[in-house]
Amino acid sequence: MKRLYYLTGSLNSVTQIIDDLHHAGISDWHLHVLSRNEAGLYHRQIHSANMLQENDVLHSGELGALIGGLAGLTIATLLELWDPFELAASFPMLILVAGVFTLFGAWSGGLAGVTRENYKTERFHDELIRGRHLIMVDVSKQQEKVVRHHLSNYHPEASLAGEDTTLILPFSPNFWRYPRHN
Repeated sequence: MKRLYYLTGSLNSVTQIIDDLHHAGISDWHLHVLSRNEAGLYHRQIHSANMLQENDVLHSGELGALIGGLAGLTIATLLELWDPFELAASFPMLILVAGVFTLFGAWSGGLAGVTRENYKTERFHDELIRGRHLIMVDVSKQQEKVVRHHLSNYHPEASLAGEDTTLILPFSPNFWRYPRHN
């Protein structure tokens, strides 16, 4: 699926856009709003972004799992080649070592991700600080045309701010860059 990002300046606009998209057949499962005014979204019964969309838990967890898995495979290989304890480790034991490192990497990466903005929405940080609202619409190819047409014709106050995939990619273009904001 594709994710379309729209920025708008008022909660009234967000409410109207969400209502119109509901009438166009887009369900709440495919609509998320990221805003600094969580209370306003709640009172208007607008589906706000969840923790996984706000924070970088999944992305950082995937990176941690990859790094932990590589470290685990390296250590398992060294244990097999060097055998410092003269235990003659079996293959399942080496897989267990690599698995434990992978799980630890995923866990520690996810914990680190809780403290960071989602790598996909980080680019909208300054707009959100200024009080704007980010509407994220997950659409199929057929729905994309309907959403774009509907918002451009009936809601000119909402600007298309970007598009992306809904997949979490561990090696994004921002992979090596430490996030700007917490």
